[in-house]
Amino acid sequence: MSTQGTNAATLLSLWIRRMSNEQYPRNHAGRSTVYQIRIKGNLGSQWMEWFDGLTITLGENGDTLLTGQVIDQAALHGILKKIRDLGMPLLSVNVVDLNQPDMAGFDKPIES
Repeated sequence: MSTQGTNAATLLSLWIRRMSNEQYPRNHAGRSTVYQIRIKGNLGSQWMEWFDGLTITLGENGDTLLTGQVIDQAALHGILKKIRDLGMPLLSVNVVDLNQPDMAGFDKPIES
């Protein structure tokens, strides 16, 4: 590979890294983000440990809401993979504004 090709590859790599950091900024100071993940179907309390301690709340309409802190995007993707592996349809993934919780239509969280 020529020096010119190496320089172009390096510049491209730096540009991609810069763009991805601007589009998907990292959490500030290592803080995790709270998510609500809505799936179709009911999960029992036995799944709480498998979902890394996320709170499981059953909805009146037969949906399940998983709520809790997720450390980063890799951990979020791991949770979504587990949902996929269970064969349960994913309905939504939302970042929670801790000042305005949205639990309309859901019962109290399941106790472990």
